[in-house]
Amino acid sequence: MNREKTYLYSPWRLDYILSEKPEDCILCRHIDPKLDKDNLIVFRSTHCYVMLNRYPYNNGHLMVVPYQHTNRLCKIEEEILFDLMAVLKLCDQALYNVYKCHGINVGLNEGAAAGAGIGEHLHFHLVPRWMGDNSFMTVVSGERVIPEPFETAYSKISQEISNLLAIKE
Repeated sequence: MNREKTYLYSPWRLDYILSEKPEDCILCRHIDPKLDKDNLIVFRSTHCYVMLNRYPYNNGHLMVVPYQHTNRLCKIEEEILFDLMAVLKLCDQALYNVYKCHGINVGLNEGAAAGAGIGEHLHFHLVPRWMGDNSFMTVVSGERVIPEPFETAYSKISQEISNLLAIKE
């Protein structure tokens, strides 16, 4: 059987790829909590923070970022790993509660060859998914269908994380 190859393009990434890259680590810049809302940081724990992705694949696309600057999972200290997992668990519950999603992609791309856009600083992604969602639009047409403004997502997710933490106390 002789089949033609199909190529899927992701042109929305070209702006990021061609943009001038800062000398410092963009994920290490978010130290000042006074700028959390501007930086879309919805939660901070002892060893990591949670932010909305500025280039989301779906509503509520979160990134969990350790304060420790490293590019390898094996270099993260055990105490930090425990905190990362606890925060990933908290975000998982918050996303299900807020968005009533049918599933969540949780991922870590370690290094540029694995698809990491910011390969020098390890971070996890949580992307809410729904049966029949339209995330194919980005790949097929270069368009994103994100009906919810960042401000709304920020308010809903940060409030839900606060609610979940209050339940634990």
